Amino acid sequence: MILFPAIDLKEGECVRLVHGDMDRATVFSADPPGQAKAFESQGFEYLHVVDLDGAFAGKPMNARAVEAILKAVKIPVQLGGGIRDMRTIEAWLSKGIARAIIGTAAVKDPDLVREAARRHPGKIAVGIDARAGQVAVEGWARVAEVSATDLGRRFEDAGVSAIIYTDIARDGDLKGLNIESTLELAASVSIPVIASGGLASLDDVRRLLQPDCSRLAGAITGRALYDGRLDPVRALDLIRAARETKSA
Repeated sequence: MILFPAIDLKEGECVRLVHGDMDRATVFSADPPGQAKAFESQGFEYLHVVDLDGAFAGKPMNARAVEAILKAVKIPVQLGGGIRDMRTIEAWLSKGIARAIIGTAAVKDPDLVREAARRHPGKIAVGIDARAGQVAVEGWARVAEVSATDLGRRFEDAGVSAIIYTDIARDGDLKGLNIESTLELAASVSIPVIASGGLASLDDVRRLLQPDCSRLAGAITGRALYDGRLDPVRALDLIRAARETKSA
């Protein structure tokens, strides 16, 4: 399991939202590359970055901050937000993004996902953000008429490297991950699923390391890291110990 620290970008700053509400943003850092370097130095293996303004605008809006992050760290970076056409996908991949996350376009233009995955094996992920099981798009501003499970199944044979599943009702709320819904999605597809939304403490990490969660590829953590509720050293030690036990 990989624990991904999140950097959500709004107007060039690192913020965390509550339930995806841009009016409920808390600024945690005005230095995105510095924050990325801090996460790398703590031992994280992979970084999750979201261009929040881009998710609403439908195009990259925090490119300068993302590019600065890419220059600051050596660990791989996956990026979502405002990625809705092949030109944008390929531009980001050429700049060093390890994995492009397609969200809104996965609903509106599923052929884009399939073609991108065909052209760039291992570098395309689908972001599925849901309210009460129904997919939300356009920066979570609109609910589409498709369930998270049905959307995931549409890409079963597409070559997608991962699905990032976010429970919007828990995102930024520190109420714990929605393990039940995440496992339901993971059981319906063979694509690796990454849990997101609500991770609050070491108890969530311990829960992710239980046998029934072995099918999950990882989880994303944001606010709990920023406000000190989650000790990164202890969290990563737990994950490392679980890996060593599994490989023994």
